[in-house]
Amino acid sequence: MTERKPPGVSFESFVDKQIREAAERGEFRELAGFGRPLDDDTAPYDELWWIKQKMHREGASVLPPALALRKDAEDAREAVDRAVPEAQVRRILGEINTRIAEALRRPPAGPPLNLTPFDVETVLAEWRKSRRPR
Repeated sequence: MTERKPPGVSFESFVDKQIREAAERGEFRELAGFGRPLDDDTAPYDELWWIKQKMHREGASVLPPALALRKDAEDAREAVDRAVPEAQVRRILGEINTRIAEALRRPPAGPPLNLTPFDVETVLAEWRKSRRPR
């Protein structure tokens, strides 16, 4: 609890004195962001800034389900390129194909899906071709 403002002292100088003394005692060194530059204050004000920061910290997504599935399909294709055994490629394609088939049966809300399941054998042929020594 802070001390009460003495009579005859302006509120501003009283607060400034308390802040200066707390800084001298090192009470601000444990605060998050200590020693880092402040965020850019020239950006236009966004009243939802705190929600966006919280979602970023938590790793939450705001994509509609259809767009999220499209992104997951792209990520699956990249994962296939990095996969080593053929079984892993089949597993990745099987999982994403199951999700795409489910979305085609019951279309999610949002923009059109515009996806079809991957042709596993075609993708595997491309994958094998990319693995051959040149």
